[in-house]
Order: sequence, then C-alpha cells, then structure tokens
Amino acid sequence: MKQHFQNLMDEEEATIDMTPMLDVVFIMLIFFIVTASFVKEAGIDVNRPEAATAVKKDRANILVAISAKGDIWINKRKVDVRAVQANIERLYAENPQGTVVIQADRKATTDVLIKVMDASRAAGIQDVSIAAQEP
Repeated sequence: MKQHFQNLMDEEEATIDMTPMLDVVFIMLIFFIVTASFVKEAGIDVNRPEAATAVKKDRANILVAISAKGDIWINKRKVDVRAVQANIERLYAENPQGTVVIQADRKATTDVLIKVMDASRAAGIQDVSIAAQEP
C-alpha cells in the first residue's frame, strides 16, 4: 500500500504546470495590442493634387478624406462637417501619438478643407498635413 502511494506521488510531481507560460503569453499579447499603432482609413479614394515637394509621412494615423463634392469621410463613414472635431478627438484619444492627414480631392473646395483643418486643431492636434502625390 505504501508503495502504491509513493508511485502516485511520483506521477503527480512529473506533471508540467502550463499556467505560468500561458500567463506570460497573454501578457505579451496584451502588451503588443496596446502598443500597436492602428491606421484609421478614410473610406474613399480621392484624386489628390500633385506636388513636387510631396514627402511620405510614416506616422499618419488619422486619415480624413474630402471628396470632389465636399463630402467628408473618416474611418469609412461619411461625417457631417459639424461632427469632424468630435470624431478626430475620439480617434486621437485612442492614439495620442497620431497625426491627421487630410486627403482632399483636387476638385474639393478650400472652404471644406479649412473647416477640417480648424476642427483638427480644435481637437488638439497641431500636426495636420494635406496629402498630395508626386508628379
């Protein structure tokens, strides 16, 4: 009988506890999700104007598109001009290192462009760029 209990105790000691490894994996997963940078697409393709001095911007996280008709698109949704600031504030709260890039169609009016720029600055973002393409 004593030998039988000794064999059972040996078997219990030989098991591998996977809990600490799973804890480490989940902590790493949470770390990478929190530190990841997500780009919020505007939702439409625009015909951007050409600029000889256009420079690629790597950390553009908040994209705002203005169509030729003056429609504003943020995060694949059409947004009213009065709601632009609230949408940008929400996206900026999700990623405080983000910058705003306005993708205005070459036929869009400057009135809408200026309103979007003002809304971006009112949301607390000073780094606002206008997208262009190289000729």
